[in-house]
Formats: sequence, C-alpha cells, structure tokens
Amino acid sequence: MIKKIIIPLLLLVIISCKKEKEPSVSLQDDVYFLASDSLGGRETGSAYELKAAEYIKQRMNDLHLNPAGDSASYYQTFSFKPKKDPHQEVKYVSSDSSITGTNIIGYLDNKAENTVIIGAHYDHLGMGGEGSLYRDGTAIHNGADDNASGVAVMLQLVDSLSKGQDKNNNYLFMAFSGEEIGLLGSNYFAKNPTVDLTHVNYMINMDMVGRLREDKTLSVSGTGTSPIWSQVLNASNPGFKLVLKESGVGPSDHTSFYLQDLPVLHFFTGQHEDYHKPTDDADKLNYEGMEMIVGYISSVISELDDDPKLTFKKTKNESEEVPRFKVALGVVPDYLFDGKGMRIDGVSEDKPAQKAGLLKGDIVIQLGDSTVVDMMSYMRALSVFEEGNSTKVIVDRKGEKIEAKITF
Repeated sequence: MIKKIIIPLLLLVIISCKKEKEPSVSLQDDVYFLASDSLGGRETGSAYELKAAEYIKQRMNDLHLNPAGDSASYYQTFSFKPKKDPHQEVKYVSSDSSITGTNIIGYLDNKAENTVIIGAHYDHLGMGGEGSLYRDGTAIHNGADDNASGVAVMLQLVDSLSKGQDKNNNYLFMAFSGEEIGLLGSNYFAKNPTVDLTHVNYMINMDMVGRLREDKTLSVSGTGTSPIWSQVLNASNPGFKLVLKESGVGPSDHTSFYLQDLPVLHFFTGQHEDYHKPTDDADKLNYEGMEMIVGYISSVISELDDDPKLTFKKTKNESEEVPRFKVALGVVPDYLFDGKGMRIDGVSEDKPAQKAGLLKGDIVIQLGDSTVVDMMSYMRALSVFEEGNSTKVIVDRKGEKIEAKITF
C-alpha cells in the first residue's frame, strides 16, 4: 500500500520538475562560450564560426524566436572572394575559391506594422592575421569584448523584449558574420533583406560593450540619424557618462543600415590594450556594466514604443574628413576621452611613442607645431609627417607637462 502511494508521488515530483522553467542563460555563460579557445577565434567562414553560429541559433530557438533567414531557417549565407588588395571592394560570388559567411537571424513577431532591428557581429580574427595587433606569431584571438559582448547583450535583449509590454514593434535580432573584414554580413543583409526595409523603424548595434569603465563612460554613435535620439537617450539615462556622436557612418554594422536611410544607434564602451589581441578574454569583461547597458537599451526601446515610426536624417560623414597619414605614433587613442587633447589608452611595443617614453594615460596636447585639442586635431597634426621625420610632442602627465622627441 505504501509503495502504491509513494510511486505516484514520485511521478508527480518528476513531472513538476520537468515543468519548471529552464534556468536562464547569463551574459557570462554566452561570453565564456563564444570567447572560449574551443571556438578558435570565430574567423569568418571557418568551421569555428559555424560552431558559434550553431550556438547562437540554438539560443534564439530556446528564446522562441521565429527563424528569419533563408528558406525558413535561422541562417542567411553569403559567399565572397577574399580581397588581395586591402583597398579593393569585396565581391559577393560563389565559386570554388570563395568563402561562405553565415548571419543568424531570429524574429519576434508582435503583429505590428514596423520592425526594430537589433544586431551585433559574432565573427572575430581567428588566429590573427590581417587586423591583428599581436606581433608574436599566431594565437587564438578570442574576441570576448569584440564581439562576444555585443552578442551576449543582444541575447539578453531578446529575453527582455519577449517578456515585456513593448508590443508596438516587431523585433528582428541578427548576429552578423564578416564584420571584421568589411561589414560583409550586415551589408549583404541590407541589400538582400529577409524583411521589408520600408517597414523597419530603426536599427540598434552593439559592438564592444564589455569594458564599461569606472566612470561609466558610454559612447553612442548615430545620434544625428533621427531628431529624437538625443532626447530619448538623455531621458532614459540611468547614470552613464554619455559621449554622443552624430554620424551614422562608422567602423561597425550600423553603417550598412544607415546607408539604407534608416535611423541607427551604435553602443560602444571604448577601445583598450587587448583590442585585436589574444588577450581579449572573457574574465576581463565588466558584466555588471553589461547588465546596465541591457537595461538602458531596453529603456530606450520602451520609451519609443508608443511613438510613430522614427524620422530619418542624414548626417555628416565624419570618416570622410579624417586626414590621411603616412606614419603612426604607435598608440591606442582613448576615443571616449572628452577633455582637451588626445588621451593615450595603450602604447604599442617598439613604436615611436614607446621609444619616446610616452605612457598609457598621457594626454597629447601638442605634436610638432600643432596644438592638439581632440582626436581630429591630433590626426591633422600627424598627417603632415613622413617616415624619417622627427618632431617634438608635449603630453600632460597627471598635471605635469612633459616634452619628448618623436622619430617616425
């Protein structure tokens, strides 16, 4: 008799356990998988990238997104020939010598008229090669900040928007391939969309959002692409030190959508000394900062939920104004610095800056005869020099002005 009672009770416990909600996947879980050595740096078109694509596809499926790629799948593939000339434009072709990249696309259908696109690239540099700043041979470039961080934030936004009350837009979530070699995946989608772009409201891009600093500086580009952006970003701000940039053109995937006359935003926490090196690892990310960014983007989306379709506005293309230069100082600029001068965020080995004794944290205030007040004036000053030239540089080092000789 006791056995007859116990067995049904055990069955009830087992059934109730099965009905319990699966534990949610955290930002850390996604980053640690995507930035693990087992994914070999996620180089575009490699078996490792496909392994990452399979993981993201499964995450989208588990989050109940509808497939929105080719032929009712989550994948949109594109083939191209690798460039021999760095200034050459990539051609999308399929042949024996071509490489195939894979976008992963999922759709949250709220039966709304317009759709918001939310994206992040998931490819990286593999073992290094072109684009790597590592000079000691080949090594796995895990790309935790660049851009496992953006993919992880995107997947958290899927979860947030699926459960929220913001139902006046549909949401298309995309993990782009081929960003590191020329925004290939986003460019291909923009020209071969799986949704009607005339009904796309706006696009949000997350690229390198894993290294929020102590002062909570967050760069948001594309703020000039719609008149409402600055107002909404400031009204929804939970405490970031915002650096707002108007241009819709930049070195990430939002550019492909801006060029289709769509309002865009690009979120970015800044460059660092591990950028495009094997040391960009998962244990260096600020996960609390990433959670804060998830909440902020959710708030921006929520603030716009009841608004009509956003108005698009063209912006000045800042990249066209960048001077051409023949030499390099050998530093990583701090693009989030909003003081006077150009703050150095990293110094490369055996380059002019290191040989001159410049240090991370120094603020360049004069180069040659030119005063440096911001990034653009720094680049203008640098553009006049050629290899073999020598000049003076003056930096502000913790309030002390230090002069050094630079030889290019």
